Amino acid sequence: MPKDYYKILNVNKNASADDIKKAFRTQAHKYHPDKAGGDEAKFKEANEAYQVLGDPEKRAKYDQFGSAAFDGSSGFGGSQGFGGFSSRGGPGSAWDFSGFQQAGGFEDLGDLFGDMFGGRGGGRGQPRGSDIQVDADLSFSESVFGVNKDIEVTKNAACERCAGTGGEPGSGMKTCDTCKGSGVQVTMQRTILGTMQSKRSCEVCQGTGEIPNKICSTCHGEGVERKRERLSVGIPAGVDDGAVLRVREKGEAVRGGRTGDLFVRLHVKHDPRFERDGIHIHSQSTIGFTQAALGDTIEIETVDGKGDLKIPAGTQSGSQFRLRGKGVPSNRGRGDQIVTVEVKTPERLSREQKKLLEELNLKT
Repeated sequence: MPKDYYKILNVNKNASADDIKKAFRTQAHKYHPDKAGGDEAKFKEANEAYQVLGDPEKRAKYDQFGSAAFDGSSGFGGSQGFGGFSSRGGPGSAWDFSGFQQAGGFEDLGDLFGDMFGGRGGGRGQPRGSDIQVDADLSFSESVFGVNKDIEVTKNAACERCAGTGGEPGSGMKTCDTCKGSGVQVTMQRTILGTMQSKRSCEVCQGTGEIPNKICSTCHGEGVERKRERLSVGIPAGVDDGAVLRVREKGEAVRGGRTGDLFVRLHVKHDPRFERDGIHIHSQSTIGFTQAALGDTIEIETVDGKGDLKIPAGTQSGSQFRLRGKGVPSNRGRGDQIVTVEVKTPERLSREQKKLLEELNLKT
């Protein structure tokens, strides 16, 4: 059955060579069979389309005769057609990446599949220490205004004796025999794509390309030692419950590489006086019947301390009053505190009080 290679790569017939290359990279990255959710059949189809459209001569032949020009059963393209593709140039394999060099595409495979096969070709891999996550409790006030929090963690830290090199001080370093100083180990593996070359950080020198002449007597060549450290972490103002702070390079250390990060998950304790709503704070105050009817000035709690709130005469139960700038700080300024007033109805009245209320005859 004739195949529409332009449709397979989602490009039009006037697409430039660069557009075709970009389209193939997109399809190949999406359907690569080694990725989760990949599709081997669609990956092969996209590769087949690019083998033709990525080569000017093959593309011209395809535009004139269609995919039949490359069908082994036709008289256009010889007996192998696409069935002749292989990494070695022999018949029968499903893949042929040799054509990418003529079409200008093979040099991009390192970029295209770098995240799947351990990074771009060439260069030295640098190991990285593990990240650490800890929990920290904050009071409501600390979450509003921020605080410096002391946190203790047990982790791998750079060895103090050898400064993380793994070697006895003054003994010097020598080139790693395993990787010959490159810091990487190269392996060849046969896959459905042919023979693939992969690189990983050297296990002997941890990617540094060097090993000590004499190993450190403290860390035994590891470059790290187990320690309990006390760290002061600055908690910014306005953090909410469940927020996670990232403190760079305060995680696990590793010889010859970068230290991991520390992640601090924050837990804000409940304060019965306040309820947070974004950058605003809600609270409640109770007043008496007389205060509501005649008005009064009452004392209320705020995160800044005690303050005064003026209650106007005739205040109804459930009325809300806004205190500007008494909420949570943010990059847009500080929020407000909203005070809901509840009017308490007297439960026990003396005879005189009852008589006075009856005389007032306060009815809606």
